[in-house]
Amino acid sequence: PEDGILINGLWIDGARWDRTAQVLEESEPGVMYAPLPVIHFKPMRDYEPPATEYECPLYKTSVRAGVLSTTGQSTNFVLCVSLPIRPDTNGDFWILQGVALLCMLDD
Repeated sequence: PEDGILINGLWIDGARWDRTAQVLEESEPGVMYAPLPVIHFKPMRDYEPPATEYECPLYKTSVRAGVLSTTGQSTNFVLCVSLPIRPDTNGDFWILQGVALLCMLDD
């Protein structure tokens, strides 16, 4: 892309991506992890996510914990990724589902 970077290889823990509707969707029964399509990270100053997006945490591993660094952040936490969500849900719904993105799987 002209601006930003394309990221491939992330995983969704606790949900899946609906390629048709282009939104976060509940997991299929018995499926813990689902691949996330390629994401275009585009730098934006003072970005305010709309209510139609979930600020999904991205972790290096599925442990979701790490040592606190000098900045007060977990060393396992990378950043939050804004993902579009279904109109009948909100961010709290996905938080209660425990949805997060992972850079790698444990197996």
